Amino acid sequence: MPTHRLTEVPVDALKEIESVAGPVLDIEMLSAGYNSEIAARLHFTDGTVFVKGLRQDHPRVWTQQREADINPHADGLAPALRWHIRKAGWNLLGFEDLEGSHADYSPGSPDLELVLQALWHLAALGAPSSVDLKSMPARMRGHVEDPDKAGLFAGSHLLHTDWNPHNVLIVDGRARLVDWAWASRGASWIDPALWVIWLIASGHSVNSAESLAGQHPAWGSTPVRSIDAFAQAQRRLWETIASADEPDEWTHKLHAAAQAWAERRQ
Repeated sequence: MPTHRLTEVPVDALKEIESVAGPVLDIEMLSAGYNSEIAARLHFTDGTVFVKGLRQDHPRVWTQQREADINPHADGLAPALRWHIRKAGWNLLGFEDLEGSHADYSPGSPDLELVLQALWHLAALGAPSSVDLKSMPARMRGHVEDPDKAGLFAGSHLLHTDWNPHNVLIVDGRARLVDWAWASRGASWIDPALWVIWLIASGHSVNSAESLAGQHPAWGSTPVRSIDAFAQAQRRLWETIASADEPDEWTHKLHAAAQAWAERRQ
């Protein structure tokens, strides 16, 4: 469920930030995103930092630590983490501020090639053993007909898993990935498979979306039954999400996209 977004940085949180980074000259509160109570650009004398934060007692505060732990292992893809504050009841991350536009996934977009390059870069990264990451078999076990099929999604690669275009920024001719809260360990073809659903929801046909995913180095060597099983698991997952109270427009689009992909794979 989306986290309630605050309209200003609380005084106690701002005090802790200034104790680490110096006086704040200006604050731009941001509305995009779902996981943070605080999302803002803070301007200092020596530059701008993007800040996201949750209260220490928030049920998803673990996502803040996940992002902090992953950051040094996603160098070149993720924005650099400047500082991590855990005081005064707040968990606050200060990131390099990336000035770019959100990726455009629509057919014919020049951003598609840049996203593919990021997927290739990500495929070369192994999941760090020092970071406690949930595995894709564990994440998908409740959405497969046969629990044993979840093992088809196992692997040793670092996965981002949340390919919402708001998490992909086009910066200086490159795709950069933000919001690593749902990073996981699994087979390297899973990220392009998840991208397929977003591509269909963005206007691609199933064939077009799979053709783009097929340019990923792991796609062609992946057993068909593994991708088939994953498509069916995603259909069930999005059915569950869409059945929740008051799903938004994008949830409906993703549910329809996952269903269309699963029907085609079936």
